[in-house]
Amino acid sequence: MVKTLGGTAARERAHPSAFSHLRPLTRLVNGPAVRLAGSSVLPFWALVRHRGRRSGRTYATPAAARPTAEGFAIPLAFGETADWCRNLMAAGGGVVRWSGREHRVVDPVIVDTDAVVAAFAPFERRALRLFGIRRVLLVRNDDSVNASRDTQ
Repeated sequence: MVKTLGGTAARERAHPSAFSHLRPLTRLVNGPAVRLAGSSVLPFWALVRHRGRRSGRTYATPAAARPTAEGFAIPLAFGETADWCRNLMAAGGGVVRWSGREHRVVDPVIVDTDAVVAAFAPFERRALRLFGIRRVLLVRNDDSVNASRDTQ
């Protein structure tokens, strides 16, 4: 079962974002994007590392993200059924590379964009509305893991 606040996966599928039509192109774009995502070169993109639900393989997916007080807000441009989102939900977390640093994240939860609008700059809020992105994946920093990395 998908852990969500303020909505259902069925409602999300009924209203796909403008990005849903670009899904076939992601395989072409993701290769080069993986090298830059999560670096200081592309500050609005993070690299999300997750483990496959069935295969157990480790994957790295570039995704737009914004830091929050507790972790990260990741807009679901392709909806809640994107493999990376489903993998993070099933595993209970993963790793987000942001500005060159790795952050172990836990407790993924899907919320309506309105619930976390403060995490986004005004132009990003307009882009979320323009592209029809209504849901965001929130992940919380695993402070016990991240704190030990900072002291090493």
